[in-house]
Amino acid sequence: MDDEYVIWGRQPVMEALESGREFNKIFMARGSADGRIVAAARKRKIPVVEVGRSALDRMTADKQGVAPVHQGVVAQLSPILYAELDDLVEAAKARGEDLFVAVLDGITDPQNLGSIIRTANAAGAHGVVIPARRSSQVSPVVVKASAGAVAHTPVARVGNIAQTIERLKQSGVWVVGATADAKQRFHDADLTGPIAVVVGSEGKGMSRLVGELVDFTVSIPMAGDVSSLNAGVAWAVIAFEVARQRVIQAGS
Repeated sequence: MDDEYVIWGRQPVMEALESGREFNKIFMARGSADGRIVAAARKRKIPVVEVGRSALDRMTADKQGVAPVHQGVVAQLSPILYAELDDLVEAAKARGEDLFVAVLDGITDPQNLGSIIRTANAAGAHGVVIPARRSSQVSPVVVKASAGAVAHTPVARVGNIAQTIERLKQSGVWVVGATADAKQRFHDADLTGPIAVVVGSEGKGMSRLVGELVDFTVSIPMAGDVSSLNAGVAWAVIAFEVARQRVIQAGS
């Protein structure tokens, strides 16, 4: 972990929670959970993960391998202030455009997340939506991989991706899923209007529930020996097709 974004000790972590600092996760030693910290974290929807004390020692150890007295509590802070889904909607309205966002379902590679955020900015998307659990959070590695795009691209962190998709659909947003086996190719689909592109993990793709919720799916045809692209590249291909169709629509 990057020292600049890690704090430890019950009182420092509690003070950071009360001050409104943005957290990625809080790690607590098994069997020694602090009720105040857990309650405050739950109120702010910050994931709390129980791990062994040896894991906390490794997170906080200095270059000589010596761990401080962390009291069984280590917190990973975020280098950015996470947005709300409504912030992405308002960003689209401010630009006089239909909403265009990436919704990530289980992207755990920070390099991929950084690449996706960078592409979102380049393609004119209004932001990226990530889940609070089972997903890479915005870390210094992500910031670097995004080439600074996180400073210009809102990242909304939500508690439940499925509920977020349902909310988007109820507000008139078309939700399209990227899958390798979809019969409809991405360049044949109508990707104009308010749209959210769901990108699943490289290993498993979209979760079953998310796959059932999307309005339709699209695939990227492969001409070589590999069967798929990594998540970041797949998002880039589809994102720029959305951008291309929007340019054509605006000129018609």
